[in-house]
Amino acid sequence: MFVLGIDPGLSRCGYGVVETNGRRQRAVAAGVVRTQRELPVPQRLAELQAEMRLLIDEYSPKAVAVERVLFQTNVSTAMGVGQASGIVMAEAIRAGCEVTEYSPNEIKLAVAGDGSADKGQMETMVRMLLDIKKPLKPVDAADALGVALCHIARYGVPAGVGR
Repeated sequence: MFVLGIDPGLSRCGYGVVETNGRRQRAVAAGVVRTQRELPVPQRLAELQAEMRLLIDEYSPKAVAVERVLFQTNVSTAMGVGQASGIVMAEAIRAGCEVTEYSPNEIKLAVAGDGSADKGQMETMVRMLLDIKKPLKPVDAADALGVALCHIARYGVPAGVGR
């Protein structure tokens, strides 16, 4: 079973695909979808939508887990994150995926065992849990893998589910 984790953003949207059989997890893909700040927002959203559709179509995840943004000091950043989240969730539903949102604290608790873990601790734990030797750059990719791992820790693998 594949789980697609998303660290939403309009400029940088992190994604991570984790394969699990219930006992072991492995990273299949991780990266960032970028949009150009100088383009109009509708065009950026359309580009993000097209990239998400390609990712979902390529990996056919059973579930898409999205980090929920609870607080942002910058209103325009919060708007972009909300818009990106909506695009991702709509594309996931279109493809028949389960969609679940997790707060940053839920993700940190599930992955690092500490709801207040910092970015460095999270990246280290993601690499350790997925046996990744090299540092994950940019950090949005590590965050997205963490979101997928949170979902797997929370729900595991449904009986009889394979790819």
